[in-house]
Amino acid sequence: MGSLPPPDQTNFSKSNLDQSHLLDLFKCQQNYLNHFFQNLDLSQTLAFTQALLNADGTIFFTGVGKSGFVAQKISQTLVSLGIRSGFLSPLDALHGDIGILSPKDLLVLFSKSGNSEELLKLVPCAKAKGVYLISVTSVHPNGLMKICDMDVHLPLKRELCPFDLAPVTSTAIQMVFGDTVAIALMEARHTSKEEYAANHPAGRIGKTLIFKVKDLMKKNEELPVCKEDDLIMDQLMELTTKSCGCLLVIDDDNHLLGTFTDGDLRRTLKASGQRIFQLTVGEMCNRNPRTIGPDAMAAEAMEKMESPPSAVQFLPVIDDHNVVIGIVTLHGLVSAGL
Repeated sequence: MGSLPPPDQTNFSKSNLDQSHLLDLFKCQQNYLNHFFQNLDLSQTLAFTQALLNADGTIFFTGVGKSGFVAQKISQTLVSLGIRSGFLSPLDALHGDIGILSPKDLLVLFSKSGNSEELLKLVPCAKAKGVYLISVTSVHPNGLMKICDMDVHLPLKRELCPFDLAPVTSTAIQMVFGDTVAIALMEARHTSKEEYAANHPAGRIGKTLIFKVKDLMKKNEELPVCKEDDLIMDQLMELTTKSCGCLLVIDDDNHLLGTFTDGDLRRTLKASGQRIFQLTVGEMCNRNPRTIGPDAMAAEAMEKMESPPSAVQFLPVIDDHNVVIGIVTLHGLVSAGL
């Protein structure tokens, strides 16, 4: 894409803001972001990433205003990846919070101009604590780069703002830079899916990778079990009150013989009419139901329920000897957040 002129501030009037002008703004922002990607010094970026990777202590981030919000977000990204990180407010640091810093720590200072007064005051105090300091700035030369141990330059053509004032492009490239470095650290540390999920136990990702069938299955008195010689009509209460929509047919040693569902009940009633009062569960049950083991992942259970030729609402949970130890239901998995 060729160079585009700065967005015309007249485009922001109510009468002129339309789809064409909006598209122009996105094209301008894309052009400015491309400038960042095309001019980023990868050797600087590699040195920065290596410094974070080798940090023995905590990686702290700081910044003022919008850069401060970006610094907080990047710190939170690292924490979610299992990397010790935190955000240090420059103002609070000068009023006691700097006590959290130790010589093993690393402090990253995000600033577009590199001349924020709060950060310039913070640097000598952090240096006195023996902290390694890295500035991440866009305007060169600047005050921070002269007094920090390392500086990373984030190339900025201009802000998307028609006055070149509102920090919208600069914060975008800060975010892209920080989060990309975070993923580089994730790969360098060989972070596994399981490790990532362990840091997100309440989210769907974590639940998918953490929860096993045995964590979510019904068991003991919750199980809708019956014997194959039991009359179907005698088991209606068991079929309807355990919220599973089925009966697990077992022998005297709790081995699974089959399943009988509410769907089987409807089909049997339609086909047999009055004869249903004489039929046993064993005569009409499914002798080859889908099953699953207790140590299988809950996500695998859901996939198995939804697999062809037809979806089912439950899976009997059996051990290596075909003994029934539980039942897992689709409703239970969905309620758990999978």
